[in-house]
Amino acid sequence: MSEDKPDLDAAYRLKTPEDSVRLYREWSQSYDAGFAAAQEYRLPNAVAEAFAAAAGRGPVLDVGAGTGLLAARLRALGVEPVDGIDISPEMLAVAAAKGIYRATHLADLTRGVALADRTYNGVVSSGTFTYGHVGPGAFDELLRLAAPGAQFALSIHTGVYRDAGFAAKLEALGAQITDLRLEEVAVYGAAADASHRDHRAVIALFRKA
Repeated sequence: MSEDKPDLDAAYRLKTPEDSVRLYREWSQSYDAGFAAAQEYRLPNAVAEAFAAAAGRGPVLDVGAGTGLLAARLRALGVEPVDGIDISPEMLAVAAAKGIYRATHLADLTRGVALADRTYNGVVSSGTFTYGHVGPGAFDELLRLAAPGAQFALSIHTGVYRDAGFAAKLEALGAQITDLRLEEVAVYGAAADASHRDHRAVIALFRKA
């Protein structure tokens, strides 16, 4: 990765896990105010609200936890406890300082997660399944961590949903999941830059069989 300044365009250009670690190290302290608030980043709240509306319950694993925006909304909705995993120690440090997680874990989803099988009644993610980040192969690891009947709410950017194989992966999971439905939502609000304002994501809601 080139020496990009930490912003959304740089995030979409990521190629490797190592690129992600470098970018989010630089972005961690300015992420909430300089990105999430400035761009009116709606996706974490949308995922949390979809999970709660589907009667999701804890303990919940927040995948690609970042600075904890999704977990904060879950807790406001009465869903807890929440654990977070992320590839960036600096982003996790910001999240942990907010006191919203039961525990945080440093993990690269592409290389597996050192957590026990069937640990969580819910699995959520906002902004992790997008350009330059994690592909659909990670779903197998997330299913391993989920208890039978666990509710999932995973955002997937519409720009990669079909082209990067997410739609095919959900179909291939077959009888491993039940009650699959997709909700399309706006990623950003009216305050976002014009080049990103119209971005959309689907929230994949399903249960582990």
